[in-house]
Amino acid sequence: MRTSRGLYVPRGVDRTAPVQRILEAGAVLPDSPSAAVTGWAALRWLGAEWLDGLAPGGVLVEVDLVTTVRDIRPRPGVRLSAERLDPAEVVVVDGLPVTVAARSVCFVLRHAVDDRAAVEVGETALHAGLCSLAEVTAYASMLPGWTGIPRARERLALMAEGSASPGETAMRLIWELDAGLGRPLRNVPVFTRDARHVATVDLLDPVAGLVGEYDGRDHLRLDRRRRDLRRESELRSLGLEYVTMVAGDRHRRQAMAQRILDAHRRTRRVPPGDRPWTLEQPEWWKRREAQRRARRTA
Repeated sequence: MRTSRGLYVPRGVDRTAPVQRILEAGAVLPDSPSAAVTGWAALRWLGAEWLDGLAPGGVLVEVDLVTTVRDIRPRPGVRLSAERLDPAEVVVVDGLPVTVAARSVCFVLRHAVDDRAAVEVGETALHAGLCSLAEVTAYASMLPGWTGIPRARERLALMAEGSASPGETAMRLIWELDAGLGRPLRNVPVFTRDARHVATVDLLDPVAGLVGEYDGRDHLRLDRRRRDLRRESELRSLGLEYVTMVAGDRHRRQAMAQRILDAHRRTRRVPPGDRPWTLEQPEWWKRREAQRRARRTA
């Protein structure tokens, strides 16, 4: 099956798979240090595996290519950019040239049509450890006058570190922008007063005692669902209120925001000293986390 001039793939190949789409798009790049895959596709290639290149409704998002040395013939599924590109901002990973993470995130923040989708991509890159929010902010500050920079700055203000999936980011944005509540803590461990770890929750308002959880497809498994219900029951027994969001809620923002507000009104605002739960990390937890960090950097 022909993919582009002189290039073919076997008929059985799934050409809608993210990695395949990125490979086929990158194959038409000229052999130049100033040509690379960028945007969400570069981030996926660098290791942000949550990025599937799909917009709401399953629509395929174009793969972005940037080149300043030779025109590429337009083709379906690919978006071309002629912005200047410093070769120092290109890395070759498994034979494919991609722009470095901070530049790739900034490209999305500058060019994505939807604010929330842009923030989801950016936070997914942060979670994958490809870059930090400070690095992206610093990179954006070096692009005054570039197309989309005012939009990128607005989107940077919406970003936060600590989300573990695009779904969690979507829930946080509904929590903040649609429900109008303050920014919650992200992926924070909750303990009992006797130093037992109860759960690490997706979102938490520590003042009101409101937990927010995003349940993706993996939560539909029977064993996972049992654990989720047991965990919810235990958190409620400690006096925490609980609200869950599922994938279908991402596109029913006002209804989801109302559920968050309803749960927020049900919270019991207990003084920190009187709560049976705490965010203070016991020594055993600190030691374990230090060991995990050491293994990751080894």
